[in-house]
Amino acid sequence: METDDYQLPAQTRIGHVHLKVADLERAIDFYCGLLGFEITARYGAQAAFISAGGYHHHIGLNTWYSKDAPPAPQHGVGLFHTAILYPTRKDLATIFNRLRQADYPFSGASDHGVSEALYLNDPDGNGVELYWDRPKELWNYMPDGTVEMYTKSLNLAGLLAELK
Repeated sequence: METDDYQLPAQTRIGHVHLKVADLERAIDFYCGLLGFEITARYGAQAAFISAGGYHHHIGLNTWYSKDAPPAPQHGVGLFHTAILYPTRKDLATIFNRLRQADYPFSGASDHGVSEALYLNDPDGNGVELYWDRPKELWNYMPDGTVEMYTKSLNLAGLLAELK
C-alpha cells in the first residue's frame, strides 16, 4: 500500500449505512416505530430508505440477500455497529427514556470522554450506538496532541435528569 500525505477533506462525512435484514417490516418497526426515523422511499417488500429530517436516506434496509436469514455470527467479521449521532444530550436522554419505557434491552451505556453512548442491537442482531458528542472545547487531549478517549460507565440517572 502506497502512503503519501493525502487526507480526506475535513467536511467529508459518512453519508449512510445500508443494512441487510431478515424481515423488512420488523426492521421498519424498530428503526421507524421505536427510534423515530421516517421512510423516505420504499421498494415493495424488499427495501426501504429511512432518514431523520427529510434527508434522502441515512439508513437503507433490504432483504435482497438476507430474507429470513439468521443474524451474522457475533465472533466474525462484519459491521460492529451503526452509530446514530443525536444533536444534544437531552435528545439522547429522550431516546433512552423511550427505549426504557418500551422495555427494549440495552447491551451497554458508556461515557467516552468526548461522547456519551447507549448500545443495543436491532432485531437482526446488528449493533446500534445512540450517542451525542460533547462540545469539542470540553474534550481532553494527550501530551502528544491526540484526543483522550476512554470507556467508563454512563451515569444514566444524570442522563435522565436532562428531561426535568
